[in-house]
Amino acid sequence: MKFVIDDKIPYINGVLEQYGEVLYIPGKDISPKHVNDADALIVRTRTKVNESLLKDSSIKFVATATIGFDHIDREYLKQNNIAWTSCPGCNSESVGQYMTSVFIELAEKHSLNLKGMTLGIVGCGNVGKKVKVKAEALGMNVLVCDPPRAENEGPDGFSELETLVKESDFLSLHVPLFNDGPLKTFHMANAELFKEMKNSAFIINTCRGEVINNADLESALRNGDIKGAVIDVWENEPEINLELLKLVDICSSHIAGYSADGKSNGTSMSVQAVSRFLGLQHNDWFPDNVPMPEKLISVSKSGFDGVKEAVRKTFDIMTDDKPLREKPESFEFNRGNYQLRREFHNYTVECLHSETLETLKKLGFQS
Repeated sequence: MKFVIDDKIPYINGVLEQYGEVLYIPGKDISPKHVNDADALIVRTRTKVNESLLKDSSIKFVATATIGFDHIDREYLKQNNIAWTSCPGCNSESVGQYMTSVFIELAEKHSLNLKGMTLGIVGCGNVGKKVKVKAEALGMNVLVCDPPRAENEGPDGFSELETLVKESDFLSLHVPLFNDGPLKTFHMANAELFKEMKNSAFIINTCRGEVINNADLESALRNGDIKGAVIDVWENEPEINLELLKLVDICSSHIAGYSADGKSNGTSMSVQAVSRFLGLQHNDWFPDNVPMPEKLISVSKSGFDGVKEAVRKTFDIMTDDKPLREKPESFEFNRGNYQLRREFHNYTVECLHSETLETLKKLGFQS
């Protein structure tokens, strides 16, 4: 057998070699010559999996080690009997951790009391649900807009987008990218939406860059239509809008889901899917070489300061902001050489303040 794998997928080296030839190629450089005689392809979002890549190839199975799949031409694969899979939920806790840090840094920067403030979540699947838990742990009210879930589960607990946009202090996007159709999300956040938001509100995007019209967001920030923005995913990555970069409160290089846990989940789910399809012996494989920093966290402060102390000791989002803000051309380097980040549940917290400890436990820390 032959496998072609994005060389930035972690913890996978040496796993499939026993079954045949394995090529590790930078995702953006994977070409028809690499997959011509291959059986399986394991990629990330940087590889466009379509007719241009796969025509006349022997690929039977495609796995993307990501939750998103807009880089895959599903219709072409279906027409050519090529099976595929993504990794739904693999990095949901990682995005929840990222969002927790976002709330904490915005609260400090703008002197906000998060308790009682309203978060509007657009798209409440695997990721949105985790974000909801984190926000509620911080004392925030949460509104949810998810039309497919509302249709399947009934309207209770769901808000219309118009209502959510007008009432939210923070608007967070967690939707797939659909360029057309009844669930179109391309540029769903545009000038019209920004004018409906509170002028004291913030928008946060960790799903797909094209969900926000970046030029409209730049104008909205300049005009004061909204208070601020946190952008992890951008239109035209890695050639991002440099003027928008200067205006956002927090920026990062498409790494919200890049915890070591999230990446190892995506790798294991991909390997297991390939194994099941091709009849290999790795149906339950999971990497055993994921590094772990010191697991014990001591928190001396109480209340919001204690929560902030614990979160920053495990993940300081400003260490992701700084390199991109200072050197925008480092976007791809930042992604490919990302810091080791473990999620909250890996850490045990020592804290003498019971209320603070309860909040940290709700966020996912151990005690």
